[in-house]
Amino acid sequence: EIRRRVQQAQRAAQREAERNLKKAVTDLNRQAEREVAAYNRRVDAHNRRVVADYNKRADQHNQRVVADLNRRLHTARPASTVRYTVEEQRLADRVQAALVDQPDREIDVFASYARIDGAEVAGQLVSSLQELGVSVWFDFVSIEPGVSQALQMDRGLRAARAGVVVLTPAYLTGRFWTERELGALLHKPRLIPVLHNVTFDDLREYSGILPDLAGFETSRDSIPDIAEKIAGAVLPPEVTALAP
Repeated sequence: EIRRRVQQAQRAAQREAERNLKKAVTDLNRQAEREVAAYNRRVDAHNRRVVADYNKRADQHNQRVVADLNRRLHTARPASTVRYTVEEQRLADRVQAALVDQPDREIDVFASYARIDGAEVAGQLVSSLQELGVSVWFDFVSIEPGVSQALQMDRGLRAARAGVVVLTPAYLTGRFWTERELGALLHKPRLIPVLHNVTFDDLREYSGILPDLAGFETSRDSIPDIAEKIAGAVLPPEVTALAP
């Protein structure tokens, strides 16, 4: 009887030891899986940052190369026939004077517009500017998916030497993004307004947002001509061939 009880106790102890061992192994495996998963997340995040940083530098390099090529092509073109009005010339002179202190910025201009009624004209303007060698931050092509849009727009605003704002009826209603962009641009004399389907009288009702009521108007000039005027204001004189 004693031997039988001892054997039962031994078997019970063995089963308990096996259960404890199995639980310990399971706990260790789970802990190891958590640590491996956390490590993989850190490595993946690091790799994403490295790739994003590399792609950003490569994109900036490519933009500079393309802009330089466009500028060289632009200098070979005959002088433009566009003419500035007195107000437009004052605007261009003010912007040129302000850009003297912005030689190291990555982008020539930041394009601000309201998508609801300004996307088409803004896209045409950006294309014309790029053909003239002006580098443009344009959200339609500059925003990277998966990264904070607000942070990217803030970086674009900081990187740009000047701002081009396409003022449309929807823009003047005070939409969130356009208000934010305009607020970041207004405090410096580097803002170039382009009026589309609005007038200077409309701007006066928009709380007097502009440092002076000067800008380019699509009702008077074509988009390519406005682009040439803007290029004449933001590009260094040695790479422009715009008539005054």
